[in-house]
Amino acid sequence: MAPIGVDEWVARSGDRREQNSGWRGLLARLDSRVGWWPRLVLVGLFALVYGKLLVGSNINYAQTGFNVVLYAILALGLNIVVGWAGLLDLGYIAFFGAGAYIYALFSSHAFGNLPLSTGGVQLPVVATIPIAVVGVGILGLVIGLVALRLSGDYLAIVTLFVGQAFAEAVNNVAPGTLGGANGLFGLKGFHVGSAMIGSTLGYYWFAVIVLLILMAFLHLLDTSRTGRAWRALRDDPLAAEVMTIPVNKVKVMAFTFGAIVAALAGTMFAAQQSSVFSTNFSAQTLILIYACLVLGGAGSIAGAVLGGVVVTVSQQLLSSPIDSAYLFYGILVIVLVARVRPWRHLAAVVAAIVGFGFGVHAIVGAISHRAIAGSPGSSGWFAGALRHFVIVPAGSPLTYGNLLYVAMICMIIGVVQLKGIRRLVAVVPTVYVAICCWEARLTLDPGITAQIMIGAILIVTMAARPEGLLGTRRVEVL
Repeated sequence: MAPIGVDEWVARSGDRREQNSGWRGLLARLDSRVGWWPRLVLVGLFALVYGKLLVGSNINYAQTGFNVVLYAILALGLNIVVGWAGLLDLGYIAFFGAGAYIYALFSSHAFGNLPLSTGGVQLPVVATIPIAVVGVGILGLVIGLVALRLSGDYLAIVTLFVGQAFAEAVNNVAPGTLGGANGLFGLKGFHVGSAMIGSTLGYYWFAVIVLLILMAFLHLLDTSRTGRAWRALRDDPLAAEVMTIPVNKVKVMAFTFGAIVAALAGTMFAAQQSSVFSTNFSAQTLILIYACLVLGGAGSIAGAVLGGVVVTVSQQLLSSPIDSAYLFYGILVIVLVARVRPWRHLAAVVAAIVGFGFGVHAIVGAISHRAIAGSPGSSGWFAGALRHFVIVPAGSPLTYGNLLYVAMICMIIGVVQLKGIRRLVAVVPTVYVAICCWEARLTLDPGITAQIMIGAILIVTMAARPEGLLGTRRVEVL
């Protein structure tokens, strides 16, 4: 406790300086010395290097790069509403979908049955994108006006209804025009006259340009009076209103700007995919966008972009058995290195895990060979290295894997409750059960595994840094 008359934050300044003396301090000092615009240049250089060195050799790399930039743009749009204005918008996915469908309607033969068109409306991109952006911006304006008197949970419920209403409208209202569950396909790509973007790599470069321009614009907006008004609204709406900030106006502006960014991303998504389906804009996609923002740090432009990179790359890695193994075991190693101290304890825990695994495998194998006759779910050298370590029964290990999953969750909860040496001892069987569960169950269903792993990454990050990777911690006075 600080002495009377001495501020506690000031009294602990020496401790903070000591904590910042290592590699974290070095990174903090480098971060403080590099300005915002040089960082933007570094983002552009990184995207250029990725596009030149990796994308050109594999179309999958180009698709991954495009998805990363797309989710980064979506996270930036959501950051306006949630991170800056503090408005919980669960209908954000409707703006993304509306932008995609408006582009699809003007880039396909969906209007072919209307009197004004005999072959469908085929407008150039310089006309289609503004139509989509302005149209969805007006939609965001209307929803913002409707939600003026709402906040917190009530606002979340209303905006969630907007997202569900969009899905119902696409599937059941005018299915002949919107395609219903069959969607709209055969869309023309971005084109001006005879010039057209005809490859995923081309859309990647276009998306990178849009991302850099958007980041620059949002930085200027963040440092303007509007940005400061949004943050005041987020921190204390009543105080902001007392300080003569037009609260209702800035709320509507936040919804409108967020909708415009989402619509812009929607047009790029529809053009690159050459099709749109209602399933592209489900609650799962909304969760991924929120994961990008929360992981990177709500309120931070760089954090939203970094969150898009981490979440999208993680999702892509989890679709491959060998890459998902690298991600899983990499996260496991990082967590152990970050949380187990001192180093001799870490070495003891790792040695205990190895010895425990081989010992349990040998004991179970002596009792029943069939209990260890299954193959690990990972492929490549992981399978050979783990064959005599993990316990995977012969046949279908689904039931066994499900039981392991429940046991793993219970053991993790128990480890969190323990302290000191008992926690270190409990970590050993917990890690072993997690590895067995991964090899026996989670590798068999990449879709579910991706959600679980992204959730685990979020939980670990929030436990270590509640403000996100690049977010700024806010001190609330109660």
